Amino acid sequence: MGRFINPFTDMGFKRIFGQEATKDLLIDFLNDLLVGEKQIKDIRFLDKELIPEFEGDRGVIYDIYCTTENGEHLIVEMQNKPQARFRERALYYLSNTVVRQGAKGTEWKFNLKAVYGIFFMNFNLKDASPKLKRNIMLQDTETHETFSDKLRFIFIELPCFKKQEEECETDFERWIYVLKNMEILERMPFKARKAAFEKLEKITDIAALSKEDRMKYDESIKVYRDYLVTIEGAVEEGLAKGFEKGMAQGIAQGIEKGIEKGRTEGFIEAARNMKSLGISTELIIKATGLTAEEIENID
Repeated sequence: MGRFINPFTDMGFKRIFGQEATKDLLIDFLNDLLVGEKQIKDIRFLDKELIPEFEGDRGVIYDIYCTTENGEHLIVEMQNKPQARFRERALYYLSNTVVRQGAKGTEWKFNLKAVYGIFFMNFNLKDASPKLKRNIMLQDTETHETFSDKLRFIFIELPCFKKQEEECETDFERWIYVLKNMEILERMPFKARKAAFEKLEKITDIAALSKEDRMKYDESIKVYRDYLVTIEGAVEEGLAKGFEKGMAQGIAQGIEKGIEKGRTEGFIEAARNMKSLGISTELIIKATGLTAEEIENID
């Protein structure tokens, strides 16, 4: 085990970015991410679980959810494995936050605050050319003029980052270098350049964790590794069965339709395997992209 915690575990990610005592680190990262565009001075953490307003509606659970001093909404997510309909999930998360701004009564006049979704991804976005930072906004398809700045997606594809320590040119790149390599680092780089990394060193040093936090971290590491291995095995087995069935049907129905049907059935089979292993519905949703209702109806 290295000197520093793994930032891609649930505990590691939230210890760095998701607690009041270290919110200055999140502010620092966001300002480096949005450099030249905005300067965030303060944030307020909100409840990560949004309960549905109506019975039967689907709730939402975020990794980190906060607002800026200007009322803008920030959703920060870490995703370790690709899943079906990842784009749709991101769109649902942000749209849900937009809709919830609607005030009851006649006085509200659609004075929406911007909603930002920042998605750390340990994989490349499917059906798109690899890109480290992908900024998505509503634009005119011909002129590329911004139609609205109230909905913003930022996808950070970590596998695209290949730079070494001495090659990092911006503070954003320095953040990505540290996060991507933290578990194998023996020292925290860039401390002389940026105070945030000095604080990051203190809170991520495994030796400095309290006994209670060390137990939580060890359990988080175990869950993280078991999750990756179990998800990979379940998805591979499910997809293999689904594709086999889909290809057979594709001979009669058309290969493309058969493969698509096979892919869907593959994720259903994967979810079935994960349910049998006792994996939570939340993790199954993140791994397969299926809805809670779809998962609940799987025998």
